[in-house]
Amino acid sequence: MSTRRKPEPAINGSVPLTSSMSASSIRPPLSSTRRSPFLPTRLEAQLISIYPLTLLLGSIFSTLSPSSRSAPYSAVSQSHPPEFAPSYFAQKKNVFNVYFVKVGWFWTTLAFAVFLVFHPGFGRGITKRRVNAMTRYVAVTTWWVFVTQWFFGPPLIDTMFRFTGGQCERLRDPDARQDMSDTREFITAATCKAVGGTWKGGHDISGHVFLLILGSSLLWLEFLPALTRVEGLRDGRLITLMDGETASVAVEKERVKVEGDATAQGVKFALGVAGLMWWMLLMTAAYFHTWFEKFTGLAVAFMGLWLIYFMPRGVPQVRALLGMPGV
Repeated sequence: MSTRRKPEPAINGSVPLTSSMSASSIRPPLSSTRRSPFLPTRLEAQLISIYPLTLLLGSIFSTLSPSSRSAPYSAVSQSHPPEFAPSYFAQKKNVFNVYFVKVGWFWTTLAFAVFLVFHPGFGRGITKRRVNAMTRYVAVTTWWVFVTQWFFGPPLIDTMFRFTGGQCERLRDPDARQDMSDTREFITAATCKAVGGTWKGGHDISGHVFLLILGSSLLWLEFLPALTRVEGLRDGRLITLMDGETASVAVEKERVKVEGDATAQGVKFALGVAGLMWWMLLMTAAYFHTWFEKFTGLAVAFMGLWLIYFMPRGVPQVRALLGMPGV
């Protein structure tokens, strides 16, 4: 009769990552992988490097393409006028922009929900892994709300626009300003456009770039452990333990008995949504916004991802709340 292997104790007697995690998933880091827990693994770095490369590729295309160079560009709308659009994807009213990008967080939420409900790696019922994943989703969604919808007043995008000198064009017209309600001081892009004004003059962080990178990265970072388990890719995330020691964490393979289910259930739909988001990011890079507007959209998205997916690896107290995908 075979003997059952006992879980290995945590390093230096430390408390395991979470009360529900097998101690055997925590091991000393290899000497060749010693790095900061706050940094992504090599696989994660390769994945997220796709985003700046995509923006660079699209921006170079818009600069070198004869059709894009010859088409007029409106700095106010951050796009080509519809009648001069060099491509179907350069039109703001293209079907993918209207029904996918404009409601991008709905598709992100739907893909995440399908993955969360059907992927066998979360176990059955309400498990700690499922609760932690939901907590990460809420945290990422909160960052999306703060940047694009509301931040104790105007969202951060509109606050930055006004801070850099932008305002609603109707404010420049004394007659038009008299028609404005004192309680509705038009300090956001949405309210400005609602009264026929033009939001201009400041730096406009690309909301499309921000949303597409944040949404697709949320999906990628959540289901990447499932793909690494299936493909046999190495997963060597580093964490800081309660005693300050550094350890490496691996995906718990025993959670999924049939490895083929890892991609069959939940992941394929999320992969499709993430893939379409990447394509629309490329189209945004090629036909909309300036270089700097796209760069700041990328930077703000990466800031949120680092706070939720990478910073907790080095801060045990935060990691106890958010957990880590795949463990």
